[in-house]
Amino acid sequence: MTRTLAPGRLVIASHNAGKVREITALLGPYGMEPVSAGALGLPEPAETGTTFAENARIKALASATAAGLPALADDSGLEVSALGGRPGVYTADWAERQWFEGPKGRDWYMAMGKVEGLLAQIGPDADRSAAFVCTLCLAWPDGETALFEGRAGGTLVWPPRGTLGFGYDPVFQPLGATLTFAEMPPAEKHAISHRAHAFAALVAALF
Repeated sequence: MTRTLAPGRLVIASHNAGKVREITALLGPYGMEPVSAGALGLPEPAETGTTFAENARIKALASATAAGLPALADDSGLEVSALGGRPGVYTADWAERQWFEGPKGRDWYMAMGKVEGLLAQIGPDADRSAAFVCTLCLAWPDGETALFEGRAGGTLVWPPRGTLGFGYDPVFQPLGATLTFAEMPPAEKHAISHRAHAFAALVAALF
């Protein structure tokens, strides 16, 4: 049986400011004191897994071991039906700039354009359904881990809409909504996102 999580410090095993902000908001009501891996100066481990669960476990264990505290990692991405589930676990990689494209970093507009370009190659009747997937891994310093998954289905739109959110949010319109994730107030997105569904499963099991 998975142990419970007591109130106190919890490392968010991410250097992604958007993810840290969303997870911190979700943790707010549960007495946790989130601190990011970036704020602690922890190194980013190589994400060598081929699934969301493998990468989430790598990140959570690295932070829990280095900090001596429980750590929560998120590995998430966009699965596009017409692209066979791509970019999937390589969602962030699609946004990586090459050396000749300017300073090292991630260009999410480029990544969104890459997805749209591939859909355009398929043609006007391309299936535009997609899903955001999130796997959360909570790890303790002794090596125990617990995994939780959430999904949010929707449709890809073009051009991008909205300035809130991050990543592929401007082109993702969740099922039953008229706004993209990037057009929604944070509280509205947090109520229906893939991360919210995964977090609900975590809360039910651990708090």
